[in-house]
Amino acid sequence: MANLTECIAPAFYPVHKAIKDENITHYWLKGGRGSTKSSFAAVEIILGMMRHPDANAVCLRKVGLYLKDSVYEQLVWAISKLGVSHLWEQRISPMMLIYLPTGQRILFRGADKPKKIKSTKVSKGYIRYIWYEECDEFLGKGEIDTINQSLMRGGDKFDIFYSYNPPKSQTNWLNREIELQQTRPDTLVHHSDYRSVPESWLGEPFLQEAEQLQATNETRYLHEYLGEVTGTGGEVFRNITLREITKSERESFDRIRRGLDWGYGPDPFVYLALHYDRKRRKIFIFHEFYKHRAGFDEIANEIHLENPGRKEVIAESAEPRSNDELKARGVRLTAAKKGPGSVEHGVCWLQDLDEIIIDPISCPNAAREFTGYELERTADGSTFKSGFPDKDNHTIDAVRYACERDMKKGGVSVW
Repeated sequence: MANLTECIAPAFYPVHKAIKDENITHYWLKGGRGSTKSSFAAVEIILGMMRHPDANAVCLRKVGLYLKDSVYEQLVWAISKLGVSHLWEQRISPMMLIYLPTGQRILFRGADKPKKIKSTKVSKGYIRYIWYEECDEFLGKGEIDTINQSLMRGGDKFDIFYSYNPPKSQTNWLNREIELQQTRPDTLVHHSDYRSVPESWLGEPFLQEAEQLQATNETRYLHEYLGEVTGTGGEVFRNITLREITKSERESFDRIRRGLDWGYGPDPFVYLALHYDRKRRKIFIFHEFYKHRAGFDEIANEIHLENPGRKEVIAESAEPRSNDELKARGVRLTAAKKGPGSVEHGVCWLQDLDEIIIDPISCPNAAREFTGYELERTADGSTFKSGFPDKDNHTIDAVRYACERDMKKGGVSVW
């Protein structure tokens, strides 16, 4: 078998050690072009299966059509590079790789056919290795969780690889998810780029292309070659921090604001509680009730649980009858004073804060909407439309209502 230093770039040595130590389950491998993250995942799967006779693997792409020319070929390369081609059988239809001494299998699945994933079985051992290649193509963490729940059965140890180039926008679900994953003890997040790879592996033409792009378009270079999140330019809120808001912090909050946004049909009902730190120009969003088709009794009960002192709640004024229903159930409710330009002014006021801190565990929808709120582009994509889009902004509206009085200028409401 080949020396591993000829197969694994130096940047991945710590990850290789972590895999051998078997203390980690989830390996998020992000990086730029030429970082060899996919090569590393392929080598580790082949090594692991040859080391563990009960281990099988499933490799996935969002679109099954791309499996042959990506993960399959990458694993065939790893087998050849390790010098063990004589021990593996390569099949195209159905696509699989078979370790001849034991019959262990590497299977390939496209997430565009979820039923095939759910029914994936192996006759010997269990599926220990799962690899999501280009996992930014998947629709969200929920889709990946569903697949993992289907595949992670029958074994005590799993190694799951997620390889991808980070999307440009910080608001992309995957970039947001990584901020949460880094806090998990069973997870390793690794970033790599071509600069840590031996030059002979990449070749002179690759290096010349990278240098040319760096000289002519540094933003593209940072994103494509270094794997940095450079942004799309359309992010509305660039002052968002997603982190846990601790119990001690909550106990110190003395400027709590509460807002409510009604939702009917496809739109959700939203109730939020936040703390406004006027001196430090920050808000802390720490409580969320977000539900479709919520009834008045359920809503009132949820509000009373969070707000036992029956402090004021500022509510959307377009639903007076719904507001009256909550008042009849003991909610101390005041209708927001909307006016021309109130949306624009409210969003601008939030943009101007030094920081908007959101607890993503207790307020997942606020975290999703605030980080995902972007300006809309014109039809040709050349510029952005004027005004803020009126979609996926239910928690943002609730926050605007909650902070209504804090947005006054000279004692005159801007609403």
